[in-house]
Amino acid sequence: MKVENAVTPEREQVMEFIGGEGRIAMVNLLKFKEKAEYPDGRDADLSGEEAYARYAEAMNKLLKANGGGITFMGRVNNLLLGEVGELWDVVAIAEYSSPQSLITIASSPEFQAIEVHRLAGLAGQLNITTTPGEEAVFG
Repeated sequence: MKVENAVTPEREQVMEFIGGEGRIAMVNLLKFKEKAEYPDGRDADLSGEEAYARYAEAMNKLLKANGGGITFMGRVNNLLLGEVGELWDVVAIAEYSSPQSLITIASSPEFQAIEVHRLAGLAGQLNITTTPGEEAVFG
């Protein structure tokens, strides 16, 4: 299995994603830069995680305003099963009312204003889209 972190999805990935319907939960495996890297050089004393925290707080407000929210966020401690070259720093789960709501949020001026913090803090991430509900395993 190849594992490759990224910061921004490819166009094809977005097009496949928006074809879905219904509520989704996005599992985010986050890896932070040691130091925040803002294009204008501001806040050079911040860690990548601190820069990302600015984004996460504002993003949660956007999610809630659109029928979703961050439902879980936790630090990665170790790996019990499997193998990866390097662990992620944090796992976060964000719920969206639909794939289209994610597109709406990502296209909004509010998101554009906060994305600078996400880009300044993230070294890379994996986003895994899921459909909430027990029926997937227990149905």
